[in-house]
Amino acid sequence: MGHRFGRWLADRWVTGVALLVLGYLLLPVAVVAALSFNRPSSRLSYDFNEFTLDNWRNPCATSDMCDAVVRSVQIGFVSTVVATVLGTLMAFALARHRFRGRAGINVLIFLPMATPELVMGTSLLALFVSAGVPQGFWTVVVAHVMFCLSFVVVTVKARLAGMDSRLEEAAMDLYASEWQTFRRITLPLALPGIVAAALLAFSLSFDDFIVTNFTAGTTVTFPMYVWGAAQRGIPPQVNVIGTAMFVIALLLVLASTLRARRTRRAPRQAGA
Repeated sequence: MGHRFGRWLADRWVTGVALLVLGYLLLPVAVVAALSFNRPSSRLSYDFNEFTLDNWRNPCATSDMCDAVVRSVQIGFVSTVVATVLGTLMAFALARHRFRGRAGINVLIFLPMATPELVMGTSLLALFVSAGVPQGFWTVVVAHVMFCLSFVVVTVKARLAGMDSRLEEAAMDLYASEWQTFRRITLPLALPGIVAAALLAFSLSFDDFIVTNFTAGTTVTFPMYVWGAAQRGIPPQVNVIGTAMFVIALLLVLASTLRARRTRRAPRQAGA
């Protein structure tokens, strides 16, 4: 009995450790979700006082907060589209073509990822001030595109590196044109990496505070609103927004996982 228990424990200790680490990572999310149903005793209190659904019924009780959320979504959407398009094109160029300076560009791609946000924020602020560019919505978009671009390139490039080039060669052998091969073979295979890069870019843009604080001027995003509200009491609706964003991201990941499983099962069922 003891030998069987020891073998069972040896086979599953890695899973147990992984579950403990995952629980540790999700603990703050669980606290935020619980506080979204809380009616605090005061604006400066964060203890669980009384259960209520009012926060979810009226998430825009503080109009300034909802304006900041909409602005963060707008900035995140524009930054994600631009960074995904440019990053995907760069990833294809670096993964599929050989040219002079390719190794140096690969190194430069990692610099925004390795550079501290404080350094990037101050350098962008100095650039905008010296160029006489008024700070606001579009300067934040430019800043977010700059640091999201590297993550998009790395993510899409990793997907392209794992693709089987023989599939494209087979399509060309069957008299498909370059455009047909790209549209029917290359793009569908690379699409999961592109979507993952876009989701990562949006989350980084929506969540950013340091670079945004240096380049926003009078524009207030959701992280900046939370930082400013902390001095006078964060409204409980902030927890509602945080929980909703986490649930939306979780649903997107689950939908992508289920779709990938159905795609893998379809050829097996057709062959059977």
